[in-house]
Amino acid sequence: MKLTVRDLDLAGKGVFVRADFNVPLDENGVITDDTRIQAALPTINYLRQNGAKVILASHLGRPKNGVDPQLRLDPVAQRLSELLGIPVKKVAECIGPEVNAAVEQLQPGQVLLLENLRFHPEEKKNDPEFAQELASLADYYVNDAFGTAHRAHASTVGVARLLPAAAGFLLEREINVLERALAEPKRPFVVILGGKKVADKIGVIRNMLTKVDMLLIGGGMSYTFLKAQGYEVGQSVVDTESLDFAKEMLALAQERGVKVILPEDVVAADAFAADARTQVVSIDEIPAAWQGLDIGPKTSARFTEVVQEAGLVIWNGPLGVFELDPFAQGTKVLAEALANSSAESIIGGGDTAAAVALLGLSDRMSHVSTGGGATLEFLEGKVLPGIAALTDK
Repeated sequence: MKLTVRDLDLAGKGVFVRADFNVPLDENGVITDDTRIQAALPTINYLRQNGAKVILASHLGRPKNGVDPQLRLDPVAQRLSELLGIPVKKVAECIGPEVNAAVEQLQPGQVLLLENLRFHPEEKKNDPEFAQELASLADYYVNDAFGTAHRAHASTVGVARLLPAAAGFLLEREINVLERALAEPKRPFVVILGGKKVADKIGVIRNMLTKVDMLLIGGGMSYTFLKAQGYEVGQSVVDTESLDFAKEMLALAQERGVKVILPEDVVAADAFAADARTQVVSIDEIPAAWQGLDIGPKTSARFTEVVQEAGLVIWNGPLGVFELDPFAQGTKVLAEALANSSAESIIGGGDTAAAVALLGLSDRMSHVSTGGGATLEFLEGKVLPGIAALTDK
């Protein structure tokens, strides 16, 4: 067991909180989805109510060379001020004299937001001096950023080793939900994997074949498995380096009595475009010059049937190119089936969470994870560095 915020004596203390404010922005720098900010509120409010001085830190986007004006955290500070009902002061740096002065002036219950951590390359390198500068700002460290818990960065691991380090409510819930699901799954236990690359999910598939009753595979990665079974898949995306792995996994699943369900029909298109010509074809009839971009109606019906009878469903990766209207149906049908089923449903962050949010179904799932890559690594059975670095109780 790791320390949580409840274990800390907070009155008058400075608390460095690693949050995940990596929110989507439109071209005018306006936040288009504040889910991640909302998810951090319970921890921030608890710290404030218990008299802590709250110092928030996060990354935003992928700045290439130092400071990128479009990736400053000002829109986050503004939204936080609205949600918390208090002014949230924002500094233009995350270390240095200006930050030290702002921290000095912080009163119990007040909130300060530091600038984008990734403006410093030392953040991703887990540079000890950079971590030391961040740690010097506070008495305690709290990690509430599950979405970056699989990264060994200065703000996720470095600082945690220098201060008493606890999990925030969001991180604690993510760990509890996933740990419990894997340790005592309701049966039948079904994992649905989509997305493009098989290579990204090799570890997950290996680990899940020791735990699940059924594995449903859709999205771009399904064509690698179909190709491994000898089907001609036209111009569909195939991860050629993973073909042998796919063969090996299909054989292993059979040996273990795990049912693997692949698409039996697909929506094929003559181009990767919203205005492409499309047709529904069975998987042995994909035209040589076309590509599969979504699962077909028969596959959707089969997947729906499985979900309706499942005890636990973990879903990671869309089943088609859901951003383009003609190829969004498979993902939509499955999300609706899951929302209407009695199964415990865990949505594995990233694109899957975005798709479910787009359909307005997030609150009808048992748990929507805030981490894509972190959820995948957790499902692989890996120990996440950001969690490992927290202080043991």
